[in-house]
Amino acid sequence: MIEDQRKQPLYRDPNLQIVFVVTLIGVMGVSSISPALPAIQTAFGISKLSVGLLIVVFTLPGVFFTPVLGVLADRIGRKNVLVPSLLLFGIAGGACAFVRDFNLLMTLRFVQGIGAASLGSLNVTIIGDLYSKRQLATAMGYNACVLNFGVPCYLIIGGVLASFAWYYPFVLPLIAIPVGILVLTSLQSPEPRNGQDFKLYLRSAFQSINDRQILGLLSLTLFTFIILFGAYLTYFPLLLGDERFNASPFLIGIITSSMGLTTATVSSQLGKLTARFSKKTLIKSAFIIYAIVLLIIPFVHTIWLFFVPTVIFGIAHGVNLPSNHTLLAQLAPIEYRAAFMSLNGMVLRLGQTLGPLVMGIVFIIGGFEGAFFISACISIAMFVLASVVLK
Repeated sequence: MIEDQRKQPLYRDPNLQIVFVVTLIGVMGVSSISPALPAIQTAFGISKLSVGLLIVVFTLPGVFFTPVLGVLADRIGRKNVLVPSLLLFGIAGGACAFVRDFNLLMTLRFVQGIGAASLGSLNVTIIGDLYSKRQLATAMGYNACVLNFGVPCYLIIGGVLASFAWYYPFVLPLIAIPVGILVLTSLQSPEPRNGQDFKLYLRSAFQSINDRQILGLLSLTLFTFIILFGAYLTYFPLLLGDERFNASPFLIGIITSSMGLTTATVSSQLGKLTARFSKKTLIKSAFIIYAIVLLIIPFVHTIWLFFVPTVIFGIAHGVNLPSNHTLLAQLAPIEYRAAFMSLNGMVLRLGQTLGPLVMGIVFIIGGFEGAFFISACISIAMFVLASVVLK
């Protein structure tokens, strides 16, 4: 652990800065192509439900590979898993820019998703290895700030690139290749010394995870990402591109990105917020705000007014995820921390995968209004769950 007393600001720690870069790569795979979905739909002549599969096939590998990679990271070291993941993400993702067959595009997205599977969990695992106590909350807040600053940037960049051609946003993943080299040569973080028999390790890790509060946090992660990837990142851009608003990819990127800017601002203050409010209170408040925003969106009839609910949505997201990650990291011993955070990553990926599918079914039955109203109901249910299970 890094000592609690520091002479320089935490965000200037070179190791934390490398984690920030990994975080930026981890959120690239969906947010950079989200504004391009209407253009991809037109280019291939496919349905809204079919184009949503580009997100599903990317997130699906994480459901299966994330926990496996987490166990490997506990057993053989964080960098030995992280570096190959970054290289695979970059190579497969960059190759998507050069294909013109939708089935091949989906295949490459699936392979890219395997590379992405560990990125969103090992970044917070390494933060948990490096910091403790209030510094942990502060570092998680900074990381969430970077993540949520990256999302709107990718949405804007993806929208700009997609305005020229639908396949231009797929060039961005190539950045992951030099990032993998940076992690290999420069990252210095504690590695677990896990000499346990593998079966004993698995049994001990399962016993640690089998806790009501941890299972509750995992459930909150699952439904947060069903809402985010189903309603917000898939059907909200499609709503904006629908004939009612007919927004360009660039404008879609601008509107959806406004959420990330407020999320980044709020999450950067998590250390101060947790000094005044409990993490349980912050998480409960976030789900109430989610519900209000999702109920508002179907009643917006002027495109510029969408900035109001998206900004408010960003406030909720800015306290929800980093508070959740901080609680999990605090509960996890270093020997099992990657397994803990990777299980959370698996649940996260499951939510990302189910979101477009579930909301796609709801969309077929109830249209855009149904997708947002059902998401609001899920948010209210998660408020109740947080009230019951979190200490």
